[in-house]
Amino acid sequence: MITQEQFDQEVRSIIANAIREDVGDGDHSSLACIPENARGRAKLLVKDKGIIGGVNFAKKIFAYVDKNLKLDVRIEDGTEVKFGDVVMYVEGPSQSILKAERTVLNSMQRMSAIATKTRHFVDLVKGTNTKILDTRKTTPGIRVLEKWAVKIGGGENHRFALYDMIMLKDNHIDFAGGITKAIETSKLYLRETGRDLKIMVEARNLIEVEEILRNDGVYRILLDNFDYEDTREAVKLIGDKCLTESSGNINETTIRHYAECGVNYISCGALTHSVHNMDLSLKAM
Repeated sequence: MITQEQFDQEVRSIIANAIREDVGDGDHSSLACIPENARGRAKLLVKDKGIIGGVNFAKKIFAYVDKNLKLDVRIEDGTEVKFGDVVMYVEGPSQSILKAERTVLNSMQRMSAIATKTRHFVDLVKGTNTKILDTRKTTPGIRVLEKWAVKIGGGENHRFALYDMIMLKDNHIDFAGGITKAIETSKLYLRETGRDLKIMVEARNLIEVEEILRNDGVYRILLDNFDYEDTREAVKLIGDKCLTESSGNINETTIRHYAECGVNYISCGALTHSVHNMDLSLKAM
């Protein structure tokens, strides 16, 4: 995954761009009718149920908009919430509260939805040794927020982007001329460039699993669209030679069965690309 410094820079960039996009040359609705020195107080209200996410991100948004805004956080990230709960109170210049409002709500609604779905999937595999992973199937421009939300929900992050892991999928393998050739040239590339990146390889069937295992230096094997029987057989073949990951149209009905096959990880794009935003609002008091 990315470093903490990279993570923090991504967050700062998202906030700056979101405020630029939403505010432009000014919040003229507020500027037109609210005195510059007016102060106010508002509460962030839950109108839904699930796992709250984005509280710490909201703190950063409010601080970016106006360091004079004071927050009283009552519910922290990762907490189960219900209709009527108050997550936080914000107090300070009224114009600043309104300037930050939409960016805070949009972000927290999305992050809470992802955290909620992730927690549900984590609960479905409870009692097994399988961990739930996200993917790169994220909303362009806010990947760091969506992966942050997966962590809040109890899942783990896969690679962040194309630059922090070698992941040889079907197209890489086919373009490179086969599994062994792709692995060998990847290891040569890492030696020549001095990069320290893990190598992960996708297998489409048990024959490909066997070929991958004849090569050293593979960190994890991705079992793509395997059925239960072949997944169990693959896990048996691989043993402790490297880690295993199941992926490919895994849903609420099938996820427990795949976990019980003994894989180390299950990755699921639906954690980030198929969620329904949590209903939140910011109400003046």
